[in-house]
Amino acid sequence: MRNTIHVNDHRLISRSDLAAIADMIPHGAKILDLGCGSGRLLKALKMLKDAKIMGVELDQSKIIECVRRGVPVIQANLDGALPEFTDNSYDYVILSRTLQAVMHPDLLLTEMLRIGNKGIISLMNFAHFDARLQMMGGNMPVTRSLPVKWYETANIHPGTLSDFRNLCHDKNIRIVREIPLAQPGDSLRFLAPVWPNLFASNCIFVVSK
Repeated sequence: MRNTIHVNDHRLISRSDLAAIADMIPHGAKILDLGCGSGRLLKALKMLKDAKIMGVELDQSKIIECVRRGVPVIQANLDGALPEFTDNSYDYVILSRTLQAVMHPDLLLTEMLRIGNKGIISLMNFAHFDARLQMMGGNMPVTRSLPVKWYETANIHPGTLSDFRNLCHDKNIRIVREIPLAQPGDSLRFLAPVWPNLFASNCIFVVSK
């Protein structure tokens, strides 16, 4: 059994942020994925890391996909408490590109760290230079990492990496690790680790109490 996951392993993971999340999960960890979608990440963690997995999803069609993949899932809305899960019952609670789509991001972060020892958040960066240039032109951004038009998007709390750091500071949440990511093929991707709030289209934050 391998201890790392690469983007194209068994075609289970196609997104770079999910591959990076999977690589940091230790073998045999207990994982809760909030907004788990079709369950691809959890399936990969089960197969390649022997993780003990559970997903939470609201969309019925995605729940059906989880079931087809053999991924255990609970249907629940992330806007509110998650009483199904007891304190410190998971090693890691994952939230991937979902924080900006919930009504109360601050409360969800608190719930994550009540349930898990650590939280892993994959956050889209609305301050990426592509988005900034489009905003300067007077339009809401449509980029490779933000491909949906303003009237179609589920994002109700667009924020930046700096905004997330400030939120963690306000809530006394410790940021253990940051992994800034750029889009494949981005000619300036080498600048993402140097100036992530401008050049990273996405960033993974590992947080704890």
